[in-house]
Amino acid sequence: MPFDVRRLDIYRKVPKDLTQPTYTGAFISICCCLFMLFLFLSELTGFIATEIVNELYVDDSDKDSGGKIDVSLNISLPNLNCDLVGLDIQDEMGRHEVGHIDNSMKVPLNNGYGCRFEGKFSINKVPGNFHVSTHSATAQPQNPDMTHTIHKLSFGENLQDVQGAFNALGGASRLESNPLASHDYILKIVPTVYEDMRGRQRFSYQYTVANKEYVAYSHTGRIIPAIWFRYDLSPITVKYTERRQPLYRFITTICAIIGGTFTVAGIIDSCIFTASEAWKKIQLGKMS
Repeated sequence: MPFDVRRLDIYRKVPKDLTQPTYTGAFISICCCLFMLFLFLSELTGFIATEIVNELYVDDSDKDSGGKIDVSLNISLPNLNCDLVGLDIQDEMGRHEVGHIDNSMKVPLNNGYGCRFEGKFSINKVPGNFHVSTHSATAQPQNPDMTHTIHKLSFGENLQDVQGAFNALGGASRLESNPLASHDYILKIVPTVYEDMRGRQRFSYQYTVANKEYVAYSHTGRIIPAIWFRYDLSPITVKYTERRQPLYRFITTICAIIGGTFTVAGIIDSCIFTASEAWKKIQLGKMS
């Protein structure tokens, strides 16, 4: 007798004349299909969307930068003339630059009484500071007013896709402070790497900040205020990575949704049908 391959069929078919449709079964089937459609669309949205995960490790994330960090500074001093405003940079490697002017711009404010300083420069990856002051002016003013508003202070590349402290001082205002006071902003810079789906990396830096305000006197007894940004680098690197759910996991989830929903719906329908049949028998027993 030849072997019938149909014997391997685990999905045996039941003739339609042996099945019985019910209103309850139809209602459960409609709800089941709608529920599966909702779960499918939810999983499809999650599969298409990218997920950003982060990790921490100890490393020099940007070895190709030559030990430099790009800085972008935008600050307004509404009561200090642009001729008096200057940027000074110094660090523990011996750099001491007074009146840095490369890639910088000064925009007069308040009919020339104030100044908006915008500058892009680089700093070494060692502890140091840069400060806005009147130190580079040819003649020091009698009462320099260092009240200010910081519009932007960022390090490295601009990462718009990630929420973080990339511009922690943005919007900081000291317009109500003592005009003759110096301001110290102590920054802890954290290297940050962003890797997209294609493996391309962008390097930026987040930072935490603490600040203090005080009146500083020079050796001649004069008050020479400044806005200091003292920085140090953290050895910890934060890495953000774009990831997408793998296809096999998406298929597995869809199969689980369809199979699980059908199974649960079948159990519910079977229980309701069995209870209904039992109730009919009880009713018939009472009538007889």
